[in-house]
Amino acid sequence: MSKANPTDRFYSKDHEWVKDNGDGTAIVGITDYAQEMLTDIVFVELPQTGKKVAQGEPVAVVESVKSVSDVYAPVGGEVIGVNSKLENDPSLINQDAFGEGWIVKMRLSNSAELKSLLNVADYEKLIKEEKH
Repeated sequence: MSKANPTDRFYSKDHEWVKDNGDGTAIVGITDYAQEMLTDIVFVELPQTGKKVAQGEPVAVVESVKSVSDVYAPVGGEVIGVNSKLENDPSLINQDAFGEGWIVKMRLSNSAELKSLLNVADYEKLIKEEKH
């Protein structure tokens, strides 16, 4: 049973979410829909703090019992923190994709990139289309 997508975030077509902290930083993770498609997540390869990524570039890797998937940066910037809890308990993403299962914290290089992402209504439309 998937959880409702929070309205306080932006979404990418690759099923990442980004929550703007309003101070030039943002938290990034994968959506509940993404973790459902991956099934049981067994490993997360976190980036190094200080890694710079452009919008759309891989920022982390999530490995499930079914597949290995890149996590793409929904916005460009610098990784300023990682969720180290995922190293010992990658299933946090399955349990709470929008909360405890966050992946990286970033300093945004261009907050205008947020406007290129989907709002919750458009993201839910995308999921419906993918399910058909």
